[in-house]
Amino acid sequence: QVQLVESGGDSVQAGGSLRLSCATSGDTRSTNLIAWFRQVPGKEHEGVATIYTRSIDPYYADSVRGRFTISQDNAKNTVYLQMNSLKPEDTAMYYCARGVWQGWVFRPMDYKYWGQGTQVTVSS
Repeated sequence: QVQLVESGGDSVQAGGSLRLSCATSGDTRSTNLIAWFRQVPGKEHEGVATIYTRSIDPYYADSVRGRFTISQDNAKNTVYLQMNSLKPEDTAMYYCARGVWQGWVFRPMDYKYWGQGTQVTVSS
């Protein structure tokens, strides 16, 4: 089993920055895709950033490209999401997820393992 635990969510003002962390435990050899999603009440999960372990190039949603950076520290089994220039529309519960590449970037059904989420609130 794989367990994911997010942390780092907080309330910040617009223009501020946060770094989210996702600590991973368990055997991840069955996964090759790591992503951050976000969700607001009443809406579906929205893909934010992803890394395919066989590629060096991460992929970002248009809404966050240039402001967010996904990275991983394999020695610490941790994935990060650095969020800069935050906007009120970035307010959401943020989840990290691990899955298997099936040809789609942000298809939630491809991600078998999910964390419990960490709340990010951005005020104007």
